[in-house]
Amino acid sequence: MLLLTFLIPHFSFLISSAQDGRKYDAFFLEAICQREKGNSDAAFDLLRHCIEIDSTRSEAYYYLAQYYAMLKQKDTALEYSKKAVSLEPSNTTYLETLANAYINLRQFDDAITTLESLSEKSRERDDVLGILIQLYEQREDYDNAIRTLSRLETIEGKSERLSYAKSNFYTQKGDKKAAIAEMKMLADKYPNDKNYACLYGNALYMNGQKKKALAIYNDILKEEPDNRSVLMALLSHYNDQKDTLNANRYLERVLLSREASTQDRVMVMRQVISDSEKNGGDSTRVLQLFHRLLDMPQTDAGMPLFCATYMNLKKMPHDSIAPVLEQALQTEPDNAAARLQLVSYAWQDNDRERVIALCSDARKYNPDEMAFYYYQGIAYYQKQQLDEALNAFQNGIGVITAQSDPAIVSDFYAVMGDILHQKGMDKEAFAAYDSCLQWKDDNIGCLNNYAYYLSERGIRLEEAEQMSYRTIKAEPKNATYLDTYAWILFMQKRYNEARIYIDQTLQCDTDTSAVLLEHAGDIYYHIGETDKAVDYWQRAADRATGDNPPSQVLIRKIKLKKYLKE
Repeated sequence: MLLLTFLIPHFSFLISSAQDGRKYDAFFLEAICQREKGNSDAAFDLLRHCIEIDSTRSEAYYYLAQYYAMLKQKDTALEYSKKAVSLEPSNTTYLETLANAYINLRQFDDAITTLESLSEKSRERDDVLGILIQLYEQREDYDNAIRTLSRLETIEGKSERLSYAKSNFYTQKGDKKAAIAEMKMLADKYPNDKNYACLYGNALYMNGQKKKALAIYNDILKEEPDNRSVLMALLSHYNDQKDTLNANRYLERVLLSREASTQDRVMVMRQVISDSEKNGGDSTRVLQLFHRLLDMPQTDAGMPLFCATYMNLKKMPHDSIAPVLEQALQTEPDNAAARLQLVSYAWQDNDRERVIALCSDARKYNPDEMAFYYYQGIAYYQKQQLDEALNAFQNGIGVITAQSDPAIVSDFYAVMGDILHQKGMDKEAFAAYDSCLQWKDDNIGCLNNYAYYLSERGIRLEEAEQMSYRTIKAEPKNATYLDTYAWILFMQKRYNEARIYIDQTLQCDTDTSAVLLEHAGDIYYHIGETDKAVDYWQRAADRATGDNPPSQVLIRKIKLKKYLKE
């Protein structure tokens, strides 16, 4: 009886445990399904229920730690990550997550301990060793940093990067002998690569053995006169020694070396420019060096563009900068920045043919750059080549994206509207203006032209009046906008109000046009001041000479002293 009494409850416990396990598995599986569907709240609740069922299973803690991290509850996330690791210490994913949690909380000592444990379990993880090196360096624990670098060398093999780092750590801890020895081992391993010999020389120089370092540099130059590493090292040395003569000599050797990269040359020229500016800003020597560099074959546009930037800084004339930008385009014809600068110069010089040519080339190399379509379209428009202008703008609209500058897109449609109106396509013009205002509802130029063209046709006058009123509120002394508003009031037969605004127009206009004067005459006629109306009509006729003679309707107005519609 005693034995039977003992076995029955134990068997019940096993059954209950198995049931809890199945229940846990069901809830955990559903939590993962909800997580995959993006239902974070449901997954979070299910995972917490999993822990209530069985607190000895690690995976629920692991996933909950991620959710608490998302909720910015870093301390709770850390505790759950620690719990997952305690339940399954050999799980490298859990260890990595815990290490990241420690790093986020800047608990670097704990992070190091966790990462060391992870690296022992995943000995080929060079990324883990890399993070450890950074953490040891931050703690100035150079011994462990060097030890970890040695472990990394067993995985990757000896390399310039690792040897240089070890040598630097030895230097930091004051072990000059070891710092030098580390780089010597690298140089001895690759005796035919003089760059490693230069690194050995650099280690000697940094650790006080300058005479020996200089001897190594000179030996290298006997075999490789253009060795960039050595030339840069000697340039730095003579600058430190304030030996201007030798510093200038090596500066030119670095700049003109066949092995020097654009980055090297730009770096040296930055220093030259900085020194020049400190000593008064005389650009003569700087430009001489730039010209010598630009006479060399260019592999990219970096140096011409840097030269152009300097010339702009020194406010040099455009005609001296333009050839440098042209040289940049010879190497990189798709360099939009250089071409846009040339377009800007041509625009300032009023050379519309040059603008068109530059933009035509740009559209081959930079088909998605809206600015080139815009400048080309405006240049054609100013030359009254309306079809070509319209084509440029329509093609430009084809590259518009949601990220496009609303102001530029708005101007595209505004000018298109003006062109379409000139071509007698008012329906299409008004659609273009609508698109313009969708991108930028305060495009004042568009509001004025749209309102005026509607008034010319005598349609949608209330809407036209509202658009025009916005323009005079924005620019109350703009004669063009005041004239438009006065004319719309006239079309609405609000003659007395129209007179107020036409008077303001005449006061603000410095060079009164024939159209404006004729509008003034029409308005004054309708308020009963016929003599003044005829005077304005006559002044309009006197202004309308040459290529734009007075219309027959205007002549008849004057002759009959009576308002006539067009």
